Amino acid sequence: MKIVVLDGYALNPGDLSWGDFESLGDVCVYERTSVTDKQEIVQRIGDAEVILTNKTPIDETILAQVPQLKYIGVIATGYNVVDIEAAKKRGIPVTNIPAYGTDAVAQFTFALLLEIVNQVGLHNESVQQGDWQKSIDFTYQKTPLIELKAKTIGLIGYGAIAQTVAKIAHAFDMQVIFWNHRPKEAPDWAEQVSLDKLYQRADIISLHVPQTKETQQMINQTAITKMKDGVILINTARGGLLEESTVAAALNKGKIYAAGVDVVSKEPMNSENPLITAKNCFITPHIAWGAKETRARLMGIALDNVVQFLDGQPKNVVN
Repeated sequence: MKIVVLDGYALNPGDLSWGDFESLGDVCVYERTSVTDKQEIVQRIGDAEVILTNKTPIDETILAQVPQLKYIGVIATGYNVVDIEAAKKRGIPVTNIPAYGTDAVAQFTFALLLEIVNQVGLHNESVQQGDWQKSIDFTYQKTPLIELKAKTIGLIGYGAIAQTVAKIAHAFDMQVIFWNHRPKEAPDWAEQVSLDKLYQRADIISLHVPQTKETQQMINQTAITKMKDGVILINTARGGLLEESTVAAALNKGKIYAAGVDVVSKEPMNSENPLITAKNCFITPHIAWGAKETRARLMGIALDNVVQFLDGQPKNVVN
């Protein structure tokens, strides 16, 4: 059996091993494959029966040219890169990787928040440049510092990641409120509220919903107008949840005090993105999921998905 990994670099830049996959068959790993050159995608799939993809799109026109293909494994939670209906018509199961990065993304959500309120990076850079040695006082602050105790954090969405963020916030003695599209059980210290109430009450808003037609650009002018002046915005979910030009304008005006985003609407980020020049905007390159331990867990689930398929008991099938 031939297994082709179309874009393995993000998952495994060299610190993990594909060895367990090699025990299942002939494995060919491409670090990257063009997301626009369909002929290259078809050529690289070749006569493979099993493929793994992260961001390389697999659509109807590609599937029509690889009739031997029997399985598509998406090495991510989101599976919109695959035309799952077209695969289903051909009897090809498509699997994804659910819930592999809950703790890492929750941790990173707070990493962004703590950077905003404490600015450790800025102050370290200042000290390294000699500013403390030149100071006439025993201490100084380059930017205002903010205490999180008693602040209200509003979580948009209340799935596994948001629930873990809520636990961390509670440990900081913060007030936790959340909005979810349906009622959710929660501890007595977490309150489910309407979206309007969340906008009105939250000092910090953190996004934890998938990008759908309903949530696309949900953080727009209407939403921002309802928010507190000086709100902090965190997005480790999907870039398309923000109307980026409006968020940038709100940052520049001070309506939003600061934003921490690990995702943007178009990735890799382009130079025209208005967030790159916005005031007090902290941007990281979609790395919340990227801890080695997290990627190893993802790879293990991807392997198990293939093994279960070969055993005739596929799991994590999305189509």
